[in-house]
Amino acid sequence: MSSCGVPVHEPEASARRIRDEVKDGVAVVVASVIASALLATLLALVSTLAG
Repeated sequence: MSSCGVPVHEPEASARRIRDEVKDGVAVVVASVIASALLATLLALVSTLAG
């Protein structure tokens, strides 16, 4: 344990945690891109049908 009472993590565990956080971030970005593309497509379709 460190002097402040917080356990010191293994370097592998830290790297794994960082990789997991990066994967989560990438998943959020991908989901956001898909949602934005679907919304843009829907708006284009509605505006085309509305004339």
